[in-house]
Amino acid sequence: MSIIDSPIGRCEAVHEMVLLDETQQECACEHGCPPGFDCPLAGYFAEVSGLSEEDAEMMKHAGECMKIREERIRMAA
Repeated sequence: MSIIDSPIGRCEAVHEMVLLDETQQECACEHGCPPGFDCPLAGYFAEVSGLSEEDAEMMKHAGECMKIREERIRMAA
């Protein structure tokens, strides 16, 4: 049995359950949503990230999002 205590919501744009305890920008990065995308869950996300300042800065300057990187790895395989 698995217990998730983080708030979640169903995103109709990506057809997946997403965590709402992250910022909208973090979610967009994870799920590959383009900048300026009209998010159906806008307003439901946390306003402050749970990441440390160092981790948030590292992600900000990483240059690519997790989902994009995963897609490139999968395509290369």
